Amino acid sequence: MDRAKRERLESKGWKIGTVSDFLELTPDETMFVEIKLALSQNLKKRRQKLMTQSELAAKISSSQPRIAKAENGDASVSIELLIRAMLATGATPQDIGQVIAGVE
Repeated sequence: MDRAKRERLESKGWKIGTVSDFLELTPDETMFVEIKLALSQNLKKRRQKLMTQSELAAKISSSQPRIAKAENGDASVSIELLIRAMLATGATPQDIGQVIAGVE
């Protein structure tokens, strides 16, 4: 956001901050959310090259809507499901580690 827009909003009483500020997340909670999002995005990218959501769901004994939620970063999806799904797409533990290590 440019400085002029920020100043206009603040002068009208708007509070400017991050999602973490709004949700009052700790740094650890923020990092956890970022890791889950990175895993979700990577899963979607890998899966799209190899198979449909339904095919992946069948491989891990899940459902297509659950895979869709996983790929879209739904908060109800566990990291366990994300990792199981990534492994089913051929990801190695090293690949998963690199995704996590890339989170800043």
